[in-house]
Amino acid sequence: MAESVPARPVREFSEVQDRRAKMERFRAEGIDPYPRAFEGMTEIAAVQLAHNPAALEPGEHPAWSYRVAGRLIARRGHGKTTFLELRERSGSMQLYLQEDALGEEAYRRALDLDIGDVVGGEGSVYVTKRGQLALAATQVTLLAKALRPPPDKHHGLDDPQTRFRNRELDLIANASTRELFVARARMVSAIRAWFDTRGFIEIESPALGYVRGGAAARPFVAHHHALDSDVYLRISTELYLKRCLIGGLERVYELGKAFRNEGISPKHSPEFTLLEWIQTYTGYLDIAVQIEELLAAVALRTLGTTRIQRDGQTFDLAEPWRRVTMREAILEATGVDVASADHAALAALVGEGIPADASWSWLVTTIYEKRVEPFIVAPTMVFDFPAEQLPLTRPQAEHPEYAEWFDAIIGGIEVAAGATELNDPDVQRARFVDQHARLRAGEDAAHPPDEEFVRALQYGMPPAAGGAIGVDRLLMVLTGVATLREALPFPALRER
Repeated sequence: MAESVPARPVREFSEVQDRRAKMERFRAEGIDPYPRAFEGMTEIAAVQLAHNPAALEPGEHPAWSYRVAGRLIARRGHGKTTFLELRERSGSMQLYLQEDALGEEAYRRALDLDIGDVVGGEGSVYVTKRGQLALAATQVTLLAKALRPPPDKHHGLDDPQTRFRNRELDLIANASTRELFVARARMVSAIRAWFDTRGFIEIESPALGYVRGGAAARPFVAHHHALDSDVYLRISTELYLKRCLIGGLERVYELGKAFRNEGISPKHSPEFTLLEWIQTYTGYLDIAVQIEELLAAVALRTLGTTRIQRDGQTFDLAEPWRRVTMREAILEATGVDVASADHAALAALVGEGIPADASWSWLVTTIYEKRVEPFIVAPTMVFDFPAEQLPLTRPQAEHPEYAEWFDAIIGGIEVAAGATELNDPDVQRARFVDQHARLRAGEDAAHPPDEEFVRALQYGMPPAAGGAIGVDRLLMVLTGVATLREALPFPALRER
């Protein structure tokens, strides 16, 4: 039996045909439905800021003339007068169309415009009888013909698959999505400003490399045809930033894409934006203070306030965060002290899926990830993670089983992390060799030895500490969106 093919929606198909017919009529009349430019336009918000309709008499004010452009989102009127509402990023405004002012042919063509078309208008300031600011159009220009109808203006666009897969439709239909990505742009700008004003140098490291490193994660593998070799998409920028420290750039940061070939979840994406920074002559406690200051400054620049809401609670990022060690956090959550509990007790807290050779550090880290982190709501910094899981981090002097590392958590989401960096080349190489042994045993997220990085360390890297922030997760926290797919402009999705 032949596979049935879903019928194309008849109404949409008919409307597309109608729009194409209109486009061809424009062309037949010598009008390009996709002109090259529309020069001399003014943002709608600037026009509205310049004129207070409450201070003007209703009617036309010929002394003030403007050219505006935007997407046609509404039309009302009949006969020889019509209002077209245009929207662009800064706002929306009506064009007041009169057949006598435009001429019969131009007015007819204006009435042939469809909702969704991109339209330019030129005219004088006009105040409607209701006291609204508009332009009395002397010219209306089609700038881009929309061959498909936009989402319904009043009902928006709610289907998640359509919203994420066709983000342009989501942006057209939902003001909240447009506002979200404007906030994202402000957030990224604020991050750069914070580092630039503190003497940090922004670095651009390679996205392709021969050795994976900087984090424990499965990489994406690609083939470089010109060099005839396999390469990895970077999972972190950390090792390149450290090499910059060795070379004398003592405060560096990078804001860019990272790629981890792992699962997708509300908090995980294989492609994400990562901020990492490292500076010399400091330790992880100083980085914790930096993260508090940075996130408060970014929230203020992005939202206009340092107060955020998460899980029904309101927190002020300008206030000192709660600080607790991992050992204390697990004890509070489970009643078990991981420093003294035996293997069986730790394994019982983990539950299923324990490798036969699971180490103390693996068990403790897994307990934290399952039983503690998801339930931390208030801004909290959790310090001192098992050292075996963090081969690039300096261990504590008095308790070398723990590393000088912390996670910053809000609403069950790890937003940031910081560490004191390991700078002993011999110890670092031994750590790499140990991980490589695990890689050969089947742990595909472990590092192979990065001999180039070890060689660089042999020139001497000053004492240093660094931090990292998941930019997409930070946007989730600041704006209250529930999943990473909301925070990514174009999230990774399964192929249709």
